[in-house]
Amino acid sequence: MTQLLLVDDDRDLCSLISDFLTSNGLAVEMAHDGPACLRAAGIRRYDLILLDVMMPGMDGFAVLAELRRFSDTPVVMLTARGEPADRIAGLRLGADDYLPKPFDPDELLARIQAILRRVTGVTVRESSPVIEIAGVRLNPSARAVTSNDHPVDLTAAEYEILEQLMRAAGRPVSRDEISLRLYQREASPFDRSIDVHLSHIRRKLGESGAMIRTIRGAGYLFALDKAGEAAE
Repeated sequence: MTQLLLVDDDRDLCSLISDFLTSNGLAVEMAHDGPACLRAAGIRRYDLILLDVMMPGMDGFAVLAELRRFSDTPVVMLTARGEPADRIAGLRLGADDYLPKPFDPDELLARIQAILRRVTGVTVRESSPVIEIAGVRLNPSARAVTSNDHPVDLTAAEYEILEQLMRAAGRPVSRDEISLRLYQREASPFDRSIDVHLSHIRRKLGESGAMIRTIRGAGYLFALDKAGEAAE
């Protein structure tokens, strides 16, 4: 079933939209502020995100800018502000469509269906290919990992870190980059959670865990070959 994330601080409106979309065969999860949206999108991959612009604190534009640092999930912006400048700003940040409030639910459904038709099938699979490096194979569509043909059981956070490192294979990824993806904040020098996750990933990958190397002062690197040792 198609999975949507609906992000709006208006809880009553969220419930109405969710009921309508659910009745049309879509599965809908809700978040009511920007940080909650980023946390949800960092844990699982949605088919499409409906994102309100006018939210207190972190508005939709800020959420979209951060979201595009780690996700290519299609986004439809929803807003009571319909000025062309706002629409252009959203599209430049990576929105796929923009729908002014109030809107006809049938129009919203039609736009969702049009975007899903455009990104499903071969196009989506080509944009998220299987990544395989020196025996470690990561399938983004299935969120599945194998190491030397053996399944690797990772937590959601461990999977996100491994995918981030493998997509950047050959270059270091800083602790801040990893923390922003997982927690939507820069890394604290006193927070060792990333180190714990990396230790678990290395152990679960077995001998291929040595592919993940600590680069002093730069972060962590997924090597392109098995030469060398990983620093702990």
